[in-house]
Amino acid sequence: MSPARRPHIPSRAGAGEQAQARHTDLRRTFPPLPPRAESAGAALTWWGTAWVDALEDTALDPARLARGRSYADRGHVDAITVTPGRVVAYVHGSRPRPYRAELRLRTLSEEAWERFLETAAARPDHMASLLDKDVPHALAAAVDLLPTVDDVVPECTCPDRAHPCKHAAALCYQTARLVDEDPFVLFLLRGRGEQELLADLTRRNATHAAAEQSEAAAPALDSVPAREALTSDGQRPPLPPEFPAPALPERPPSYPQAPGAPDPLALDLLATEAAGRAHALLTTGTDPIASLTPWQDAVRLAAAHPGSGLTAATRALYASLARGTGRTPADLARAVAAWRQGGIDGLGVLEEEWDPPAGPFDRARPALLATGHPEFRPRRNHLSTPSLQLRLGRDGLWYGYESDPGREDWWPRGEPDPDPVRALDGLLGG
Repeated sequence: MSPARRPHIPSRAGAGEQAQARHTDLRRTFPPLPPRAESAGAALTWWGTAWVDALEDTALDPARLARGRSYADRGHVDAITVTPGRVVAYVHGSRPRPYRAELRLRTLSEEAWERFLETAAARPDHMASLLDKDVPHALAAAVDLLPTVDDVVPECTCPDRAHPCKHAAALCYQTARLVDEDPFVLFLLRGRGEQELLADLTRRNATHAAAEQSEAAAPALDSVPAREALTSDGQRPPLPPEFPAPALPERPPSYPQAPGAPDPLALDLLATEAAGRAHALLTTGTDPIASLTPWQDAVRLAAAHPGSGLTAATRALYASLARGTGRTPADLARAVAAWRQGGIDGLGVLEEEWDPPAGPFDRARPALLATGHPEFRPRRNHLSTPSLQLRLGRDGLWYGYESDPGREDWWPRGEPDPDPVRALDGLLGG
């Protein structure tokens, strides 16, 4: 998902009003989640749904579940603290003083974690999924990662002895939202923090890769013996034919985590980039990014980084690239959106205003009016309303942008198109 900007809704409790996200590897505290429409689903991901199912399949009173869901949706749950095997929060009910609700969950044994880590490290796609905040079904099936019926044990300081009471149910629904957004919350509940988990996976992945490389047989190479190449009569044998270029760049070496060493994920990214450029130069005779400026190359690198959201790895990459180019992470995020919209041409549209010649630009406004769209005001290569904008690129394509009304905070959206009406329809989801 694109970088989400969630509004912060203050807690109604005095201590909770000042709550901020406070994280250590084995303790994570999240500020109160904002209210949301009751029509929204309880969970979005399959593992978040499994968490909700474990609650609802165990509950003895559907009415209390419904009230707990309503409490969660209306923002009655204060800051949530997650530690191995426990989730704790204060929940506001009908009385002035909030109740302390708690959920307990069994942590995984060392044997189960060993099985999970080995299963994940053996598959590079599993590693990539975890870094992208995704949980492959095969990993969850390797151990009892997801809760089942009677696996989540609720407790509350309220006098209601139901299983669960509405306060514990509200906490469970809000925990599902946290697990939805970041599955490492679920891993922490099962006993392992994110930093420890990723460091262990990096070491194991390096071990697997080293074993694969050692098992690969060295190919037989055409060569000329040195004795023949250095004959005294000066007649040297012909050189063997050049080695054929590989079909694709090979995987870079593995870089295990070590104290004081560079970040292994950054090294992997740089090595992969170098291999791709070398392969292109070898097979085509040109370097595909030689003409890019440092800023354009930084945007290209960030845009190529896999991820549907700002994960910990993505945030670190953005911060490093922004620092190296003298920009802010917000500048980089906007530029990445433009690059993903239209490559280097899309980045040019974001950063450069220009005066287009008469022709396509002048015909765009009447075409938009003829199809019932509101009147756009022109300025150089821009056509704008308070919240929508079309920009004509030097490549002849129209690029869509959106902003909150009155903010002039324009972000690239949609696909570029040579027809301004189609570009706007795509921006509006038509």
